[in-house]
Amino acid sequence: MNMTEFQLNCYNIVTDPNLSPKQKSHLLALAAENNLPYVNLDSETRHALDERVICDMYEGHAPYKPRYVLPDYAKFLKQGSKWLELEPAKTFDDALNMLTIIYHHVPSVTGMPVYLGCLDQILLPYVGNLTENEVYERLKRFWIMLDRILPDAFMHANIGPTDNVICHVILRVDRELKQVAPNITFIYDEDITPESLLNTAIENICETAKPHIANNMMIKKDFDEKGYGVVSCYNSLPVAGGGSTLSRINLKEVALRSQDIDDFLKHVLPHYCQLQMNLIQARSVFLFEKSNFFSNSFLVNEGLIDATRFAPMFGIYAMAEAINILQEKSGLAGCYGKNEGANELASTISKQLAEFVDNHKVNYAWKGKAMLHAQSGISSDRDATPGLRIPYGHEPDPVTHIMALFKHHKYYTAGISDILTIDETIKNNPLALVQICKAAFKFGFREFTANISGNDLVRVTGYMVRLSDIKKYKQEGSRINTTFLGSEAAEAPDNKSYLCRTPRVISYEQAMGNH
Repeated sequence: MNMTEFQLNCYNIVTDPNLSPKQKSHLLALAAENNLPYVNLDSETRHALDERVICDMYEGHAPYKPRYVLPDYAKFLKQGSKWLELEPAKTFDDALNMLTIIYHHVPSVTGMPVYLGCLDQILLPYVGNLTENEVYERLKRFWIMLDRILPDAFMHANIGPTDNVICHVILRVDRELKQVAPNITFIYDEDITPESLLNTAIENICETAKPHIANNMMIKKDFDEKGYGVVSCYNSLPVAGGGSTLSRINLKEVALRSQDIDDFLKHVLPHYCQLQMNLIQARSVFLFEKSNFFSNSFLVNEGLIDATRFAPMFGIYAMAEAINILQEKSGLAGCYGKNEGANELASTISKQLAEFVDNHKVNYAWKGKAMLHAQSGISSDRDATPGLRIPYGHEPDPVTHIMALFKHHKYYTAGISDILTIDETIKNNPLALVQICKAAFKFGFREFTANISGNDLVRVTGYMVRLSDIKKYKQEGSRINTTFLGSEAAEAPDNKSYLCRTPRVISYEQAMGNH
């Protein structure tokens, strides 16, 4: 058959033996969108995008929906929905049923919702006289439903910071089921959350690598009274809004185009920051002015989201490679994560990035600005470490790791992540991991995440996979959308995949040390 490139792409999708019909449908829709002309860009920005010095995260040529949408689910349950023909919730069963329905109508870049709400807070008003066991039975069925009908590990449920029956039950259910979806963020607040609840969350991490833990005392300062949600790969965004688009700069490529540190900071980095801002602006204009999403969506019309509460995300990645290249070009010894001078250079770059974002107005953005984000990688990345992470296989001990990175966290208001890979012996002493988490927050970590060696369930960039699913994928495919991404990411050459992270042993004495 003589086929155009577009037709051949579609043909390869429909004949792929590892994709389900629903997965094929999503990829075909993306192929159709990408057959349209790209949003209008100037030639210099277009060239930087083609060379992948800046990257649009392959969101599509013509953005017709925001990347991440965070509806006000509490308002939805309280008022019902004219569009969905639903009365306000009166009982716990009503609330679960209504959430099940609306999740299917919340768009995102993945085709599935990335935000399920702060579930304990929105469901507590409907518990009524139910016993804990009755809540458990209902939430366990709900949890299984989410994984089977919305099998996407970018989907986040938030819980916390208060101590309540739903929070405890969700942690219990997730620990029992060990599902890939949904992902969980536990919002921890040292003024509100009892240590016993944090201990339970850490015990869950030892078994499931979930939940991801957010430092509410730090994050809430960047948001208003409506609050925030944590979604996808650790993106902190306004509730009743979200993230309109995400672009990212490959700092390694910027460093390669620089003569030395001075040239990087004064000339080359500002140049590519401006080109990325051009890309963000162009994509935002199309979404807000041409897609008609914000004029037609029932989520807007019923007050569940507000167009003014969406922010574009200004992402960066490959900080580690950039620093090592700049050190070498400038005749300096020491590598990222292990050398004080290299680490200080990285902090200088983060500070400069934050100042650039803060000083540039963006049309169609919450507070008129983008939000800085340390982007945690995509499956096709090669020789480029996610965000500000230390390269896999070269991680120092956990305390040194935290000390190397904590200065960055205050700058990345849309989220930053690192993943501490801990030896499975931590299961015998989870209190040591509790102390490491609390120390990280004390020093200024915005978020805390850990993988435990020997577990089947692990984090890749930010999403979850089961290693057993990865092994079977090429023979059997997978019902879970993110298994393909985990399989692709595992194939990185030269021992640079997430499978090569170095498990570290930590003791209680080390965790309680004088760092």
